[in-house]
Amino acid sequence: MNVFARTDIGLVRKENEDYIFASREPVGPLKNLFMVADGMGGHRGGEFASRCVVEQMIRHIRESRKANPVSVLNDAIQEANQVLRNKAFENPELWEMGTTLVAATIDGATMFVANIGDSRLYLLEEGRHLRQVTRDHSWVEEMVADGKMQRDSESYWEKKNIITRAVGIDKTVTADFFEIDLNPGERILLCSDGLTNMVEDDEIERTLSRPEPLEELGTELVEEGKNNGGRDNISVILVEPDLDEVNIC
Repeated sequence: MNVFARTDIGLVRKENEDYIFASREPVGPLKNLFMVADGMGGHRGGEFASRCVVEQMIRHIRESRKANPVSVLNDAIQEANQVLRNKAFENPELWEMGTTLVAATIDGATMFVANIGDSRLYLLEEGRHLRQVTRDHSWVEEMVADGKMQRDSESYWEKKNIITRAVGIDKTVTADFFEIDLNPGERILLCSDGLTNMVEDDEIERTLSRPEPLEELGTELVEEGKNNGGRDNISVILVEPDLDEVNIC
């Protein structure tokens, strides 16, 4: 399994509120684990929230005795949500902090994905077709689904950063889960919206379709986001499963 992971502060923000984790080695019952969190909140609350949630999830998963990846991830998310809320109650400066989360683990030919908010996971199918697996939990996407707004319109981009679901905001949080069958030659991208707000999907597709090593392609995506303005923190995790880890038949 080839893996590339990088987070960059960008060109405008004073702090990096993204936090990432990438392990091709087992974490508790999970055979590998990849996570991107994008925090929000004043007084450095966003920076604290993303780190806290990822680190708390890692601790929980390492101690988990469950076997089902979805159950393992969901339990970890719920515990991290409660821990973050408790931290906010203890420190008024962290009140209303929260974080998006996209997480993935691969077991044989199957990938299990969890997402909350607007950090995304993409799959490059057949080595050339980019598909967004996750669905953004954002106000504009709800308007699009209801037929009240056109995607990529001016009003869409003006309000795109209003998310409707995040870890740490409510007593309970609901993650969307996806179970994806993998095929040889596919590549996986987890990223924060600091990338997708700066680099169009078709450009991401063209980049990931090239045969260069993941380190070169991932670095190019981050730099492209910065060249286009770098208005937010940019996080990228690229995963290329080994052929013997997917169903070749």
